[in-house]
Amino acid sequence: MTVYLRAHHLLCILTYIGKGYSPAFTNNMTVIAGRISTGEMIQIVEGPDDICAPRRAENDAHCRDDSIHHRDRQAAKDVGQILTLQIGPGTKLCLDTYALKRLRAAFTQHQIRSACISCQWENLCTSIATNGYSGAVV
Repeated sequence: MTVYLRAHHLLCILTYIGKGYSPAFTNNMTVIAGRISTGEMIQIVEGPDDICAPRRAENDAHCRDDSIHHRDRQAAKDVGQILTLQIGPGTKLCLDTYALKRLRAAFTQHQIRSACISCQWENLCTSIATNGYSGAVV
């Protein structure tokens, strides 16, 4: 199977420790993170993805906002530079140990954090990175 992710979720998955917007969101994110951890292929999509699924019907869901599309573009550029890969809709990749190590090092050093500016989870993710990704699911 394939996990469908929007580009900025490549960053979110690095620091995911079981916290989210709601119990349904968190349960879904845990399942997605588990699938990625087992080496399942990721395909980049534009707009709502597998992680967004539980929030699509909510009135305050931000998955269609222009600001989120901007985050996706920033994340695609940043992650692509680290992985030396063109990231965009249709790109397929697997977050193996080597890719995760490179992304986490770049995330910790704030090299791939331009998509994180103004994100409500930024402080939590920074704390997780600072603590060596202890408890991260992926």
